[in-house]
Amino acid sequence: MQEERFVDNNVVNLVGIVLEECTFSHKVFSEGFYIFKLRVPRLSENEDILPVTVSERLIDVGVIKAGAKVSVKGQLRSYNYYSENRNRLVLTVFAREIELLEEEEIKGVNEIELNGFVCKDPVYRKTPFGREITDILVAANRSYNKSDYIPVITWGRNARFAGELAVGDNIKISGRIQSRVYRKKIGEDVEERTAYEVSVSKIEKVENIETADTAEEEKTEE
Repeated sequence: MQEERFVDNNVVNLVGIVLEECTFSHKVFSEGFYIFKLRVPRLSENEDILPVTVSERLIDVGVIKAGAKVSVKGQLRSYNYYSENRNRLVLTVFAREIELLEEEEIKGVNEIELNGFVCKDPVYRKTPFGREITDILVAANRSYNKSDYIPVITWGRNARFAGELAVGDNIKISGRIQSRVYRKKIGEDVEERTAYEVSVSKIEKVENIETADTAEEEKTEE
């Protein structure tokens, strides 16, 4: 398999504890990929349970056991999963580097940096308690003309800023990946599911340098 050239517009850094051992996910050109759940503590008493996909060529997956402390660097990837007669967006952290840690006590690390494009109209809303929230879907390009579509949630002042963004705007984001459990009614049954999204701590719009230079030239000519 040809090695993919990674770009730095989608960078994830995690440190946490393996919740469950690797299970086989899929194979591409004889290279096996496995998935495991990583428990990452927050500063509060809560925690995020995040899926991590790792290649058997990157590490002996047999050493990734429940309770092991690991550091993972990679990207947040998305793919479509067809289920219940509809496509569902599935997210996973794709490991580029993984390392077992020996420390008895470790602090959880959960960081993501994104540089991508708004691909749906932002949705601004207020909670019953008056908290401002804006949801964005961001497309982060990667090699071979592929893109990852990543749900992003902003709060407060960032939510007001994000609510004014338009489809096609280039934005840079810093934050963390969070997991959120919700319930979905399917017929007479209620199924518990987990959603993943990027919770934003910093967001900024990237101005088009070429457009800015052209506007300056036109202004000078006038």
